[in-house]
Amino acid sequence: MAALAELVAFLDRELQVASISDYPGAWNGLQLANDGQVDRIIAAVDASLPVMVAAGLGGSGLLLVHHGLFWQGAQPITGGFYRKLKTAMADGLAVYSSHLPLDVHFEWGNNQLLARAIGMVDPQPFFEHQGLCLGVRGSWIGTRSDLAERLRCVVGGAVHVCPGGSETVTTVGVITGAAGREVAKIAALGVDAFVTGEGPHWSYLLAEELGINVFYAGHYATETLGVQVLAQALAKEFQLPWTFIDRPTGL
Repeated sequence: MAALAELVAFLDRELQVASISDYPGAWNGLQLANDGQVDRIIAAVDASLPVMVAAGLGGSGLLLVHHGLFWQGAQPITGGFYRKLKTAMADGLAVYSSHLPLDVHFEWGNNQLLARAIGMVDPQPFFEHQGLCLGVRGSWIGTRSDLAERLRCVVGGAVHVCPGGSETVTTVGVITGAAGREVAKIAALGVDAFVTGEGPHWSYLLAEELGINVFYAGHYATETLGVQVLAQALAKEFQLPWTFIDRPTGL
């Protein structure tokens, strides 16, 4: 057993929650408390109803998610939202969410972990937005086809490739999630290839015109690594068991 307050204090400090601004609906930090005790850690990408049901089967614990409970903002506590909260509270689940603080973390972040997994050399922060670097960039020596295959192995699924640039790739930028709409700004930074989760239809067409390769590897698939490594670190710090609930959307 561990005190929920101690776990939350550790997460808030290590993820620098107070100093990283985010979309208001992200609501980084503790989103739902329980009775104050935690005997296990559960990691998942999304605080969805199926995830909540699966997490609750093991009894009380702390659910760590990347996408929390409040993405749609204030809403009536009815339907699926009501069932999520009821399930969590009935089963003694606390919910902690970390969006951008987890994306950009230098050790546990989705960007860093994906970059290292595909073999990027010396990934460093890049793509500054409102004082925060949202992605990483580094060297990657190989072909566009090699990179696509490596990504497929890492994310365990299909990767949609826009072959807008050269077949030879030497520099890669990574921003997980839904950063495809930033393709023009990314191209201006001089990378050969841009790896992200998803983007709007027009981002593919624009990438062709701008001469940059874009790899759409799935929003969900590019953001599974961070919560798992975070859960593992938290479990080690407080000597608790942990597990991961995989609930892919295919998007």
